[in-house]
Amino acid sequence: MSTLCVPSQVPSVAEDCEQLHKAFSGWGTNEDLIISILGHRNVAQRKLIRQVYGETYGQDLLKALDRELTNDFERIVLLWTLDPPERDAYLANEATKRWTSSNQVLVEIACTRSPKELLLARDAYHARFKRSLEEDVAYHTSGDFRKLLVPLVSSYRYGGDDVNLTFAKSEAKLLHEKISEKDYSCDDIIRILATRSKAQINATLNQYKNEFGNDINKDLKADPKDEFLAILRATVKCLVNPEKYFEKVIRLSINRRGTDEGALTRVVATRAEVDMKIIKDEYQRRNSVPLDRAIAKDTTGDYEKMLLTLIGHGET
Repeated sequence: MSTLCVPSQVPSVAEDCEQLHKAFSGWGTNEDLIISILGHRNVAQRKLIRQVYGETYGQDLLKALDRELTNDFERIVLLWTLDPPERDAYLANEATKRWTSSNQVLVEIACTRSPKELLLARDAYHARFKRSLEEDVAYHTSGDFRKLLVPLVSSYRYGGDDVNLTFAKSEAKLLHEKISEKDYSCDDIIRILATRSKAQINATLNQYKNEFGNDINKDLKADPKDEFLAILRATVKCLVNPEKYFEKVIRLSINRRGTDEGALTRVVATRAEVDMKIIKDEYQRRNSVPLDRAIAKDTTGDYEKMLLTLIGHGET
């Protein structure tokens, strides 16, 4: 499911660090060398490179990259080089500080990560910002959005596959009742979405469709302009079908007038080692165009090269 291509023979970490240091030395920066190393190392290898680089040269690799690189290329390389929990903490903090009711990044992090991954992101948030993610989300949001988002980012769901069909049937009925009453922010809807395991929610939503004839997200489109309903739909999609959610984020980031580089960068950096192969297949199925061709058409330079490297362009 990952599109990351790591060579069968990887140089020693000391050699990678030496080559990266050379890329920063002299006149200009050797961006191709940076891409050839960091774009072809997995999370454990990148973490070790960062550690050894700091020990060898007395400077955090991230600071060296920040000094040498610019714009969208800098952002994709920095996000990619961060350890995943640190990256999620950084993205979540950015989302709270710039929060608007149409910002779905917090839902993305809370609902597409595993229970352990979300816990690690919250720990990383403590370490980096000396506050909890929950308190920052609560401070920067209000009303129904706060009511939904705080329990989502605080959740520690059961991560297994076991489901209770009795609960699935009763909670499908409960969801249908509340949605029919347009009571979208009621405690029961939020409790189910914020606490039940992904397997349990999937069983409940299958029951919902079988019993009432519609996907729940179709019933949550009563008012397409309602931003709380949009956040609810994103929550459902992230919990039960994250690859389709991320395909849509990429599609919208490319297809709108002017590329939304922030969204495109975030999805590629966070999903390349997770499920980007499925997202690519979904993109091709949905748009009849390969994702690498769409990215190449909409981006340029070193930024384009790094994106294409991470989604496995040209690799067999």
